[in-house]
Amino acid sequence: MPPPDQQLLGPLLEIAQAAGRRILEIYATDFSVQQKSDRSPVTAADLAAQEIIVQGLQRLTPDLPVLSEESSHIPFAQRRRWETYWLVDPLDGTKEFINRNGDFTVNIALVQKHAPVVGVVHIPVENSSYYGVVGAGAYRRKIGSVPEAIHVHPLDSGPLRVVASRSHRGELLDGYLAKLGAHATVSRGSALKFCLVAEGAADVYPRLGPTSEWDTAAGHAVLLAAGGQVITVDGSALDYNTKESLLNPYFIAYADNSRDWRSYL
Repeated sequence: MPPPDQQLLGPLLEIAQAAGRRILEIYATDFSVQQKSDRSPVTAADLAAQEIIVQGLQRLTPDLPVLSEESSHIPFAQRRRWETYWLVDPLDGTKEFINRNGDFTVNIALVQKHAPVVGVVHIPVENSSYYGVVGAGAYRRKIGSVPEAIHVHPLDSGPLRVVASRSHRGELLDGYLAKLGAHATVSRGSALKFCLVAEGAADVYPRLGPTSEWDTAAGHAVLLAAGGQVITVDGSALDYNTKESLLNPYFIAYADNSRDWRSYL
């Protein structure tokens, strides 16, 4: 019998796919865009996917709390007592959704002791998912096809392959890339950046701009399961639910630790 974390994958994939189908239904309409109090955009797709995911997770693990972008008001005094919980972004890449470029995902992660241990990143427009359990491997599967194991790729002699945010650049990232040497950059949205590193299509994803914990946990888990790492700019592992703020520090996600990725900061 597979360990409990692996047993969760089938139901998690179904929940993510159900949310993805509802997102696509709204994607095909002339949807409206609202602004939240922090001036970030939100659509009916964010809220509908949130409802599907939370209800699905509550049925699957009724004793585990769920933290998401749409429930981020839960105070730290309450969530600091959580040893295991779900961390969800029902629609990661809302700007990509609004711009209709397809680079948005459904992210579901299981976090234990401040680290992501299970992750599902579902891509609605492709009807495919990346998923993994830390210590047990990572996979990509198009619905109806056989899952394909994915692994990070060791560095070779060619130019470095860098994946960067489609919507968020800045002087810090430009400076980092200038020091990196010969490289090719691919711009993608949402948690797909982690997944490109996890499947061996990119070597490094430097994120020297703002993200929140729900943006990163699922992709982080997939990358760890595929053999990669995610560190903050001070060299420590990126962790979760350790402070009042749910904003992440800047970080670097990478495939091969034979290079000091922090030396280009």
